[in-house]
Amino acid sequence: MKTNLLGYPRIGANRALKKASEKYWQGAISAEELNQVGEGIRKENWLLQQEVGIDMIPSNDFSFYDQVLDATMTYGSIPKRIAGIKKNKSDLDLYFAMARGLQQDGYDVTALEMTKWFDTNYHFLVPEFTKDQSFELYSTKAVDEFKEALSLEILTKPVLISPVTYLFLGKEKEGGFHRMDLLDKLMPIFFELLEQLISAGAKYVQLDEPCLALDLGDREKNAVKKLYSNIAEKYPQLNIILTNYFDCYGDNLEMVLQLPVSGLHLDLVRCHLQLDDILKSPYFDGKKILSLGLVDGRNVWMNNFEDSLVIVKNALEKVNTDNLWISGSCSFLHSPCDLDLEKNEENLPGNIKQWLAFAKQKVKELVVLKELVLYPKSEWAIRNLEENKRIFEARKYSKSIHHPLTKNRVNKLSSKDSKRHNVFQIRRAKQVKKLNLPLYPTTTIGSFPQTQEVRSWRGRLKKKEISLKEYNEFIKKETESTISFQEDIGLDVLVHGEFERNDMVEYFGERLNGFAFSSYGWVQSYGSRCVKPPIIFGDVYRSKPMTVKWTSFAQSLTKKPVKGMLTGPVTILQWSFVRNDQPRATTCKQIALAIRDEVKDLEQSGVNIIQIDEPAIREGLPLRQEHWDSYLNWAVESFRISSSGVEDSTQIHTHMCYSEFNDIIKNIADMDADVITIETSRSEMELLDAFVKFKYPNEIGPGVYDIHSARIPTEKEMELLLLKATELLPQENIWVNPDCGLKTRDWPETESALINLVNVAKKMRTLSLATSAE
Repeated sequence: MKTNLLGYPRIGANRALKKASEKYWQGAISAEELNQVGEGIRKENWLLQQEVGIDMIPSNDFSFYDQVLDATMTYGSIPKRIAGIKKNKSDLDLYFAMARGLQQDGYDVTALEMTKWFDTNYHFLVPEFTKDQSFELYSTKAVDEFKEALSLEILTKPVLISPVTYLFLGKEKEGGFHRMDLLDKLMPIFFELLEQLISAGAKYVQLDEPCLALDLGDREKNAVKKLYSNIAEKYPQLNIILTNYFDCYGDNLEMVLQLPVSGLHLDLVRCHLQLDDILKSPYFDGKKILSLGLVDGRNVWMNNFEDSLVIVKNALEKVNTDNLWISGSCSFLHSPCDLDLEKNEENLPGNIKQWLAFAKQKVKELVVLKELVLYPKSEWAIRNLEENKRIFEARKYSKSIHHPLTKNRVNKLSSKDSKRHNVFQIRRAKQVKKLNLPLYPTTTIGSFPQTQEVRSWRGRLKKKEISLKEYNEFIKKETESTISFQEDIGLDVLVHGEFERNDMVEYFGERLNGFAFSSYGWVQSYGSRCVKPPIIFGDVYRSKPMTVKWTSFAQSLTKKPVKGMLTGPVTILQWSFVRNDQPRATTCKQIALAIRDEVKDLEQSGVNIIQIDEPAIREGLPLRQEHWDSYLNWAVESFRISSSGVEDSTQIHTHMCYSEFNDIIKNIADMDADVITIETSRSEMELLDAFVKFKYPNEIGPGVYDIHSARIPTEKEMELLLLKATELLPQENIWVNPDCGLKTRDWPETESALINLVNVAKKMRTLSLATSAE
């Protein structure tokens, strides 16, 4: 029996990779110094796993930005608009240009589109393909890192994204072909990579095929069959561990069981029933390795050893111990690094901390589970199992988890609680009269740059180096300055800037009951962007207003409307580590009621526009369509509960990040927000198609400024995007805004970009007047 790790966090326990990457982008350190940081993180991870006793240690699970982008570099599928910089820039700069765009030294290239990695909050860079696409083995990163581990006398299991999943996740940049048609071109390059790994000494390769968790068509299934039959024929000496996660194999299972691979990985956290389906299948003879994903790679709760042992014993009826691996459900990329770093009892009390396990602790859980299976009667095993049972029993009956008033409030919810007083057209007339906004109203999505100074003041407050009064005076000045800036450049609907907020979910979690917080529980979202998700351990409710103070202060500074900025219940749920002892729908409705109370308080304070962000609503969609309706029903209901307690004249906005909206556009319309803002600049307004085909009735702000890139869009670029939008939507329905919040940007680029944005909106109004006059 072996322990099998699919992947480990690559940011470093203290976010060393984030800090080094940002220094490199700023020109403060060299490429050599950045590479040294990466090498140090890899070495530390490998040695930790070796010391704990992991048998199948992964390599190539490290990335400077994103594993899909790494595959793009490996296969040399670099878009032509970016490939031109090869002559004068290093491969590292080429790599970051694809991730972030490049606007310097005479170059002005846009980044690859970014979207969510299946139903997680991790983002990947979308590969781009053309009909005449060519591939080459441009990067040997996977081979280099395998050899690097070998130099430490650690024989690793290289992790590769399968060519099928890689193509599946990509995007055709022109018509006349399907990206799966490129498999025949890509396979020889992939085989070249496998040959180099075999020559270097690799015995096992983990081939990640998460697209098998989705509903696939015949085209994709045939591609899977072709790929694996070719691998088996060419490299019979290589053990391929086919790795799916985030859901069952589902309808793909019969095909998968007949593939000529050495082993299958199963995510038994997200889909525990699939093990029985496999063990009963006539296509499973017990000779394939089964990697049992028992330890949750996407949440922070410790493993219930008793439950896991039941699953293992079930598998042992058909599979011998040599062919059984104990594994995490997915890569631990989605988990914080190390619970041992958490010393702050105020944030994370000991009675809650004892219920948790971060990546380092999960690695140990894999080894403990293996030992419990092999040596169940040992004194050590009995002691560990009894302690685990004691902790789970204490959690189940803990008074800190249960709040009867909140449970009662959820139980009493009715359909009236999720409906506005009147339909959109009636509300719109009242809002137009009250707000008196121009055509193409301009706004931002909420946050303004969180400078080093802002973060420093927040840090000093936490360390008690300054008083709360001093801190509030600083926030007051930042807010005043930001309101003044927005008025000066002519924005129509202002925001207060959110300088008092650390993170759009963490901030609210800190003010809601039922949440706990880590000090070092960082998880990578994309590139150097790390988030520290709150931990929902109990019933959620609001004790007092959370945002009214600074929003109403900002509104007092201007006659223009200031938006109240809130994070929606689904996003707070999705971007937190959620309790696993009750349905997620129940927890979401508890959060919705807390946000509803805040919305009412904002309205009563004189705020007439309130934005309830739901960037994660598409992300939460189950991977298999058969489960969509159940999720969408409670997700949409939760949003409506949060937003429906206001008068018709109060305008409700929502915001959504990069998503494929086509499949859920009706559900988005059912949310019934008066205005929705979406990220469309990188897709060049393609994402609007879903709204147009559906004839979306409410107002839309299609983003014209890509805030995920450091480059400043020109007025001409924004104008072209807006002109595209006017071809698709009634001009009276269009808002003008950036793609997302400006928290991660610097002030100089923000100022320039927003001035361009306002100028373009004014130009569009002039064009509209001229057209009307004709």
